[in-house]
This record gives sequence, structure tokens and C-alpha cells, in this order.
Amino acid sequence: MDRASRIHKANPPYGFDFNPMTEDDPTNEISDIEDRIAALAEIAERCRKYILASKIAIGSGAALLLITILGLWGTGQTAALGSIALVLGGIVSLGSNVSTLQQTEDAIGAAEARRAALIGTIDLRVVADAPLKLF
Repeated sequence: MDRASRIHKANPPYGFDFNPMTEDDPTNEISDIEDRIAALAEIAERCRKYILASKIAIGSGAALLLITILGLWGTGQTAALGSIALVLGGIVSLGSNVSTLQQTEDAIGAAEARRAALIGTIDLRVVADAPLKLF
């Protein structure tokens, strides 16, 4: 479902909702919440990938800085500045993505709690035991 149809669905024209089932039947809202959980899960996975890349950048920048300081491969000042920039960029990216991941996981938890509450409001009925043979 694209963004425009979600906005239109959330804000019906003239303030009237012409679907009488929306108040009594929470299945549409449950479906919307499940779509949101799926989108948030994709965001969380992307954050995890960026966190891994940030850790790799920090590690490789620190290793390059150590090599530069020890003068093992004859690298110069440019490599030292590049390694410092790599470490600092990795730290900034790591911090940003860790906080985004935490916020996303909190939003997933809240959405799952809301979904569970909506499922709890549905009047479920038990289906009687069916015979083993239908013939």
C-alpha cells in the first residue's frame, strides 16, 4: 500500500468514514499494524548492517592508524589523517544507528503490544470437534 492511499485511508474525506465495519472489526487495523511491524523490521535490519559496517570502519581505521604510527609500510601523514577520519566517521555512524535501532525496536514492541490488545478484543469462538470422516 503506497503512502497516499494510507493517508487517504487514515483521513477519510470530509471527516466521515463510510466503512461501518471499521469500528467493530479490528482486522483492518491489525493488518495495518502488521504492515508497520514488517516495515520497522526492515529498518532494524538495515540499522544492524550499518552498525556492522561502522564497526569494521572503526577497526580498520584503528589498524591503519597503528600501522602509520609504527611506520611499518612507510605510509605518511595522509594515511594518518584518513585513518583518524575513518575512526571518527565509524563512531558517529555507530552511535546514530544504535540509537535508531533502539527506537525502532521500541516501536516494534509497542506495535506488537497494540496488535495483541486488538487480537484480544476479537470475540473468538471455538469450533466444535468435526467428525473424522466427512463421507
